[in-house]
Amino acid sequence: MSLLGRLLNNRRAGETHMAWNLPNLHGPETLTLTSRHFGDGGTMQLEHCAKHIGGQDRSPHLAWSPPPTGTAQLLLVVEDLDVPMGKPAVHCVALIDPAVGQLEPGDLAGKQPGQGVRVLRSTLGRGYHGPGPIKGHGPHRYVFQLFALETPLDASSATTPPDRARPRTLLPAVTPPVLGRARLTGVFER
Repeated sequence: MSLLGRLLNNRRAGETHMAWNLPNLHGPETLTLTSRHFGDGGTMQLEHCAKHIGGQDRSPHLAWSPPPTGTAQLLLVVEDLDVPMGKPAVHCVALIDPAVGQLEPGDLAGKQPGQGVRVLRSTLGRGYHGPGPIKGHGPHRYVFQLFALETPLDASSATTPPDRARPRTLLPAVTPPVLGRARLTGVFER
């Protein structure tokens, strides 16, 4: 166990400030979100982790149930709830065409996203950034959150365009209602 991991062991962002708990992103939990690479609460494979720890930074497969009628856009947010900071680290934010029903591995790449996917800024840059927790810090939960939006993000009241906005500015500016939502948690530990 590394010294830094032991020193920060009790410091974790937690669920309080995650996207799921923002008032404007509340909605019925009518969607299902799955992955063929891990089950809810299951361990994420090294391939989907950060390059600096030996991974490929390749986003995992994700699939979901059909969104509710009236869905203009899907919003995907991936957050690390156990990062030793005051708020979760946002590992990916993406807008997805509601006609898309799944993402293949790598479809959340910053430079060449999959068809119907528009990646936005995250805490770590643009596109998917896999798990890379501090060695010895314990298990980290990476929560994949999917929201069915009635109003496209481009039409929201935000003053900064979605492509340029930071996640902590963008997410509170999403215009309600959320027509459906789902989440899936992957776990990784070094």
